[in-house]
Amino acid sequence: MIFQGGSLWAGVASGAVSQFQHTLSLKKGNIDRSQYAVHTTENVTGAIGVMAGVEYGALLGTSVLPGIGTAVGAVVGAVFGDKIGRVVGQQTGQMMFKSRMPENAAQPAASIQSLL
Repeated sequence: MIFQGGSLWAGVASGAVSQFQHTLSLKKGNIDRSQYAVHTTENVTGAIGVMAGVEYGALLGTSVLPGIGTAVGAVVGAVFGDKIGRVVGQQTGQMMFKSRMPENAAQPAASIQSLL
């Protein structure tokens, strides 16, 4: 499977919109850095899920009913791919960032700047 064309752009758009929203939430102080890291992981895996869902959904839809089945399969595949990708990303992000990251670990740049 090679992500290209519509599936690539659907995944990129989905991930970019979600990431933009989470970046705004971080800047407004609605979420902290570890929550942002979890959401970023979720956005990446969700985008990959959308790409894979579009590809495989379209393939399955084409095999059932060429034409309209391709379009329906791509949309249904994108929805399921996004959901599955986000669940995987959320669980992975929780394991990676929530359990290990102390609050001040995300701020090394500030301490380096204070030395200069």
